[in-house]
Amino acid sequence: MIEKFSVCILPAMILIILSLGLIKKVPVYEEFIEGAKDGFKVSISIIPYLVAIIVAISMFKASGAIDLITSLCGKTLERLSIPSDIIPIMITRSLSGSATLGLFSDIATRLGPDSFVTKLAAVMVGSSETTFYVLAVYFGSVGIKKFRYALLTGIIADITGIVLAILVARWFFLASTL
Repeated sequence: MIEKFSVCILPAMILIILSLGLIKKVPVYEEFIEGAKDGFKVSISIIPYLVAIIVAISMFKASGAIDLITSLCGKTLERLSIPSDIIPIMITRSLSGSATLGLFSDIATRLGPDSFVTKLAAVMVGSSETTFYVLAVYFGSVGIKKFRYALLTGIIADITGIVLAILVARWFFLASTL
């Protein structure tokens, strides 16, 4: 039932939009073209912000900072029953979604889909946002340069997401083995 519904939803939405446009006598195609032009202008304006965040992430990864942080924090987190394999995801999640997905893929391939670390990583990836990417791209696209409070709020949300991901993963995936 859900598969049939999901196949029909996109064509239905397109028909509804076109029908409402015809009823309200809106030039749908012209409005679509204007929206596409505006989208293209926005994509051009955010390129410098994208380049800056990509370069920063690449430098962070290439410098060995992630490995250094993992080695420094690993033993402490292991004492708290937090696997050290998860530390790179904790670090990169706020920076880059694609880097985090690459790390997640590595964990899933190396440890298997049923391991606790893979499940914890999956919950962690789904419970936080790429804060620095959002600030760079979305705030940059509308010209906001002062985002101090948004950054603080994003970092607090990321930390909260990490802590809750650990607690939820323990509750769901380790409670059955206790």
